[in-house]
Amino acid sequence: MKNNYLKYRGFRLMRICMLIFLVGITSCKKSFLDVPEQGRQNSDVFWLTAEDAAKGVNAIYGNLRSWENTAFPAIAIESMGSDDAEKGSSPTDATFFLDFDQFKIDPAQGNISGFWNGQYRNINYANQVLDNVPTITMDEDLKARYLGEAKFVRAFSYFRLVRAFGRVPLRLHAPEDITEYNIPQASTEEVYAQIETDLTDAAAVLPQTYPAADKGRATKGAALTLHAKVAMYLKKWNDVLNYTNTVMGMGYGLLPDFEKVFRLENENSIESVFEIQAALVPGNTAASNSQYSQVQGVRGSPGGGWGFNVPTADLAAAFEPGDPRRDATILFRGETTPEGDLIPPVGDNPMYNQKSYVPFSLWVDRFNEGAQQNVRILRYSDVLLMNAEAANELGNSGQALSSLEQVRARARQGNANILPQVTTTDQATLRQAIYRERRYEFAMEFDRYFDVIRQGRGEEVFGPKGWRANRNEVWPIPQTEIDLSGGVLTQNPGY
Repeated sequence: MKNNYLKYRGFRLMRICMLIFLVGITSCKKSFLDVPEQGRQNSDVFWLTAEDAAKGVNAIYGNLRSWENTAFPAIAIESMGSDDAEKGSSPTDATFFLDFDQFKIDPAQGNISGFWNGQYRNINYANQVLDNVPTITMDEDLKARYLGEAKFVRAFSYFRLVRAFGRVPLRLHAPEDITEYNIPQASTEEVYAQIETDLTDAAAVLPQTYPAADKGRATKGAALTLHAKVAMYLKKWNDVLNYTNTVMGMGYGLLPDFEKVFRLENENSIESVFEIQAALVPGNTAASNSQYSQVQGVRGSPGGGWGFNVPTADLAAAFEPGDPRRDATILFRGETTPEGDLIPPVGDNPMYNQKSYVPFSLWVDRFNEGAQQNVRILRYSDVLLMNAEAANELGNSGQALSSLEQVRARARQGNANILPQVTTTDQATLRQAIYRERRYEFAMEFDRYFDVIRQGRGEEVFGPKGWRANRNEVWPIPQTEIDLSGGVLTQNPGY
């Protein structure tokens, strides 16, 4: 009972913190997150008006750029196990990353709890909207959209959790008393089923586009694309093909220059399906809280990046000769960027993640370096490559080759001497070509690790690092959560 009480108190505190956060946050050049400072607001006078509903939904987006969602915990769980990334920084700094890199992880390691708690905080915020907004008297279409946005984020966070841990507690409402808090893990099948339900609901009510003031919110295209990705993990190839075919008819496209996809001027571009929104708000360091770029920034550079999560030599060697995505993905020591920044020719790391790079001239003293950098979550090239994979798995090599070629043609950038067109119609050979293309296209975007596992190639690709089948398909459940649950939660096999 003591453990239940402690967790209940912690949850009640989280609910109070959300109310403070959602009425107090000032954030972003994205105006839908720009909520004026109003101080504290008690829960008994909240969730009454359309303005309260807007604040609640905006708080969900604001939390997505938190440390747990985009910095060390996310790097540890979603990037460090892959063959694309390694610890970086100085040899003695944050050595716990080596435990993730070498699959020697202790279930009590803090970043496991950090990632877990970050996702459940997102879910808690979404659940409060879903529990309370339906009773508010307001425009019904806007209400439906808000609920769709909350369901999209809840689905996104549960997808991150189920990929990382497998069986997790499935919480669909904010608990009101102690008996509702300490719940057991649901099966992976149950979690995936709820994710799919949420995304179906979201796609039915979310708009395809927003006016400028609301750009960056979850759209119908985002819900369908995430649903396609979930279906890909479940090998529901007909669903993947149907969802991606629909998105391919919704007006998205590829920017001509791959390197420019990740620059500030192209945030929420025609290629963007969903991004975590961030900004540097002058005079407000608290609102400029994203550390996604800072922790991966060039160590020893003028702005003082931390230099973690750096590309591996294996990744650098993997690209096809002449593929411009190699140079657009990796900042090499001693190079000068297209924006004119010299990467220090000496230092701890030979390479850094260029996709998280923000030009040094845009770093502002006393703010997190690169705080204005959005995090790309879903891009149109992913839609095309999921479409290619599904079409190939269903025996339609013609469509698979067409979608694959769109991605390669953009990377080729008119240079016919590089990246020859893939022409094979052999299913197994084409499957491997699509797998390779996913690596080239999405390297350092926190996708490779779980992509390889869902392809069934974990031991083949990560085995030299220490990955073992029937254990490392998932990370350990945080030991702190097991202890606080009084044994209601159980550990994953092998940990």
